[in-house]
Amino acid sequence: MNYIYGINAVSEALKARGRAFQWVGMAKERHDIRLQRMIEECRKLGVPVKFLTRTELDQMAGRSAHQGVVAVTSAKQYSDLDDVVGAKRGRYSFVIVLDGVEDPHNLGALMRTADAAGADGVVIPERRAAPVTGTVTKTSAGASEYLPIAKVTNIARTVEELKERNIWTVGLDERGRQTYDALDYNMDCALVLGAEGKGLHDLVKKKCDFLVSIPMLGKVPSLNVSVAGAVVMYEIVRQRRARENAEKNNEAASGVK
Repeated sequence: MNYIYGINAVSEALKARGRAFQWVGMAKERHDIRLQRMIEECRKLGVPVKFLTRTELDQMAGRSAHQGVVAVTSAKQYSDLDDVVGAKRGRYSFVIVLDGVEDPHNLGALMRTADAAGADGVVIPERRAAPVTGTVTKTSAGASEYLPIAKVTNIARTVEELKERNIWTVGLDERGRQTYDALDYNMDCALVLGAEGKGLHDLVKKKCDFLVSIPMLGKVPSLNVSVAGAVVMYEIVRQRRARENAEKNNEAASGVK
């Protein structure tokens, strides 16, 4: 059985309708408005609801941080690279490639930021990396239910494939000579992030078109991958919004003339 848990994670999974739900278990002692809304949503979708003890929910989730909600569902359906590239949400492609992120909390946090920043989708490797588990779904606050997520056999080869599709690849590396905010992201691009502690694999690094770094002004030499990823993702958002606003202002000014 596949379990997802947490109010936001289960609620967003119900809305996204990307999984088949067997049933949703809820804590008997909870009677608040958030769970009542979820019960109503389940009824609309024809998903059975069972009222269980917290001990039963703890056993299902494997932990107690389920907020009184655990769902029994089908597994996350992964996409392929074509789906991710084809899910272009804006003028320019914006793909997140993860080179072996192993901590499910980091993976979930990255997916939450990727969705918030308007990324088209996420690419993860089949091996030596965290899959999309219940922990990932909860940490992402359900964002993983909306993002196309491709599983690939080889990240270095995938970087090459993206380049063949005219998508520029930007690797984040602490030894990158160019700072992350010095690069112009108004282009079709993929942000490539490495594993915790290890960073990008050497071959992946060599394949990237650009290597950028985040200046570290304190005593600690690096940031957590989910934090570092968020910093660069929102620089991409900032630059693209600035370009769009400048173009709109220029068009408005031309119209006045």
